[in-house]
Amino acid sequence: MDWRPYIRCDPTVLCGKPVIAGTRISVELILEKLAAGQTIEQILEDYPQLTEEAIRAAIAFAADALKADFVYPLLTEVQR
Repeated sequence: MDWRPYIRCDPTVLCGKPVIAGTRISVELILEKLAAGQTIEQILEDYPQLTEEAIRAAIAFAADALKADFVYPLLTEVQR
């Protein structure tokens, strides 16, 4: 899914956190609600200005953000 039409990062809105375009609803908030077990339908009831597409865009944005992360494991023991 192309999340770009739905997600904005503006330093004047929530200190630049990614939000749903035209709102102050952060991607972080949506992910927290989903992680807590809320359904998309429940989130839409609480935030009627959202759409299912916007919520799915938040998930796609987070997935893309994680793809850009690299983990460099540190050796915990010196191998001989």
